[in-house]
Amino acid sequence: MTTTHSLARWLSVQETSSDSFDAEHQPIPSGRAYGGETLAQALAATHATVDDDRMVHSFHGFFLRAADVSVSSSYDVTRVRDGRNFSARSVLGRQGERVTFHGFASFQRTGIEGVAHSIEMPELPDPEALPTSAQAVAGTTVRDTEYWSHGRHFDLRHVDAPVYVEPAEPRLARQAVWVRAFQPLPDDPVVHRIALAYVCDYTLLEPALRRHGRAWAQPGVVTASLDHAMWWHHNGRADEWIALVQDSPHTGADLATTRASLFSRDGRLLATIAQHGLVQLS
Repeated sequence: MTTTHSLARWLSVQETSSDSFDAEHQPIPSGRAYGGETLAQALAATHATVDDDRMVHSFHGFFLRAADVSVSSSYDVTRVRDGRNFSARSVLGRQGERVTFHGFASFQRTGIEGVAHSIEMPELPDPEALPTSAQAVAGTTVRDTEYWSHGRHFDLRHVDAPVYVEPAEPRLARQAVWVRAFQPLPDDPVVHRIALAYVCDYTLLEPALRRHGRAWAQPGVVTASLDHAMWWHHNGRADEWIALVQDSPHTGADLATTRASLFSRDGRLLATIAQHGLVQLS
């Protein structure tokens, strides 16, 4: 499998009627739409309904059913509120009569300044010194080998040994991953915020797998994103190196809680993420 469209293709939606949008899905081996793609498309639909002086700062979404990659999705946006400084939007993702996703976005008027602080990025090795995904899975023949090698739109480089095919030691509930879009993206900061929503779901459940000594390709591993919350703090470029510093503070009852801080290469905190995901290990 090789990617036949640019990343921008899967970040975009087409308006079909007032506040309703359609989008296609990238074919992937599982046959289920990638969660980050659904997040990005739902966010793009909501962003298309706010004024240019507003920027998304918060998005909360629930994955209700798996979307079929062979069927386009529609996203219907409800304009909940437009205030002096904030706008709120609800979005419903569908495939026919099947509701697949429900999200809520909040947008803030740009140019507001106030009290500020951020956590610091940990010391990490340079991404260029780390193996690529293709190098990490070279010689393997599992279902997703080609997809992990050439089917994704981001260069992903794990600081510690990845958990694609085999478990990794030590069994820690944390990891860091450098990511960067393979192709340049437009300068529009909205596109880059949407792209960050797209990429983050690739690895968010990995700290839970790592902690319990499992890997994506192992028999008996069942995972799915259930709900996702994301807060943006600063603009950054998704086509430049970004560090995803991740951990899993809790797993139980087949649910994994995971978190991520996204840093630009110069250490600026761009976004914060929290997610609940299904993790069944048998």
